[in-house]
Amino acid sequence: MTYTKSIVFDTHLQDVARFAKVLSHPARLAILQHLSKCCTCKSGDIASELPLSRTTVSQHLQELKNMGLVKYHVDGVKICYEVDVDTLMQYKGTLDNFFEVGLHELTCGCK
Repeated sequence: MTYTKSIVFDTHLQDVARFAKVLSHPARLAILQHLSKCCTCKSGDIASELPLSRTTVSQHLQELKNMGLVKYHVDGVKICYEVDVDTLMQYKGTLDNFFEVGLHELTCGCK
């Protein structure tokens, strides 16, 4: 059985790592960019704009939804997606804090 040591790190670091992992795929970044430009969009529209199949788009949208970065609503038989700005800004603050603390430590004698 594999034991993951991520649980020994504080929740802040775990949150940063999960967020970074979701953003680590260029397709997810492209989907977020596309959604931010068009505000709301169907997965088929995303697939027609990006060099990705509908299945691949759906898989990446699932990862973004699981992280809370994308929300959706059902319109008949279609699902419309949009960026969850509140969650994105929350994670932006988390990353800002992470880098601010790290930069502060670098300028305070870590040589």
